[in-house]
Amino acid sequence: MTSASFSNPAHASSAAVTNADLAATLLRVTSGVFFLAHAWLKLVIFTPAGTAGFFESLGFPGFLAYLVIAAELFGGLALIAGLWSRWVSIALIPVLLGSIYAPHGAAGFFFSNEGGGWEFPAMWIVLLIAQALLGDGAYAIKRNRA
Repeated sequence: MTSASFSNPAHASSAAVTNADLAATLLRVTSGVFFLAHAWLKLVIFTPAGTAGFFESLGFPGFLAYLVIAAELFGGLALIAGLWSRWVSIALIPVLLGSIYAPHGAAGFFFSNEGGGWEFPAMWIVLLIAQALLGDGAYAIKRNRA
């Protein structure tokens, strides 16, 4: 079976879905689910007010927590749906840079360190850059090929 043997019924005009399209889709949907999980954690477990308090304890303005929750929620949904995946991926990078700056940066590199190091957010940034380079992939609402 060749990489172009998977047809894409959602986009009959395109000849086939390649392995790169499928890889981009897997990366896009997985990243979207993880962003939704982080938004859910801040909404349901920590609560928005609790998240704002945590941001303030790190020296950030409390309102920034609400922007991060919105970015994770709407960014995650957009990635899952395949809406402007390149731009959404780039737009989510500052959220992760902020998490490296505080609180994870002071904990060292490895995420297994006490307080969770910056290994995981750094890897996620690289994955978002890869997503931006790959594009939407297959089965996206707004599909752009690389």
